[in-house]
Amino acid sequence: MIRVKEIFDFLCERYPLQTACDFDNAGFLVGDRESKIKKALVCLDCDITAVNKAKELGCNLIITHHPVIFGGLKSITEESVVYKLIKEDISVISMHTNLDIAADGVTVRLCEALGLKNIKPFIALDGFALRSATADNLTPEDFAALIKEKLSFSVRFVKGSRNINKVLLCSGSGGEFLRDAIDNGFDALVTADVKHNVFIDAVNSDISVFDGGHYATENIIVKPLAKLLQNEFSDIEFIPYSPDLIKSI
Repeated sequence: MIRVKEIFDFLCERYPLQTACDFDNAGFLVGDRESKIKKALVCLDCDITAVNKAKELGCNLIITHHPVIFGGLKSITEESVVYKLIKEDISVISMHTNLDIAADGVTVRLCEALGLKNIKPFIALDGFALRSATADNLTPEDFAALIKEKLSFSVRFVKGSRNINKVLLCSGSGGEFLRDAIDNGFDALVTADVKHNVFIDAVNSDISVFDGGHYATENIIVKPLAKLLQNEFSDIEFIPYSPDLIKSI
């Protein structure tokens, strides 16, 4: 029977932990490496709904993108997710920025979901690996509509005067890469969690910026990751779980 450590080793070989950012906490975060696994839940976040779903489905492993432990914990009490994981004997593996930058990682999956072409690595000024790609000469309005359709999520954007051909992408929070987009002649930056001042800087620099939402720009990794693991460990059922918890009206 497959143990947690075998799944963790496979993920680390494909998405090496040393490629994660210094601030990150990717890795094996909760549980027992020797636990035998029958079912595993694959999701973006290990929140209480994921813990409850894992318990309901009989999963004793959760594989996430966002680390369940990120900052320092000062206490682990009965209402905390980590406490509930330990109590239910559920292990957690989190692949975060190391998965973001991978050749089949989150940002590449974002490019593919949007139907972009000529996907290539782009190293930002701070050393983080983004992706460049090309669109089909769309107006900013049409490109925003494309993002909304493909990600099934609302899009905030400001538009430059140019049609969208050359695109810089960063899944999740990436507003800080606006300068990279401007200095390298991109027509647009696609990311999430864009602050107001970044939108204003984009207007002043005549470049389009699209905020597709943190969840929507990263949740696209869940099903491919579950499929990858299912192909590697056929005796285990890997169940994608994508609750859209953040609502808007």
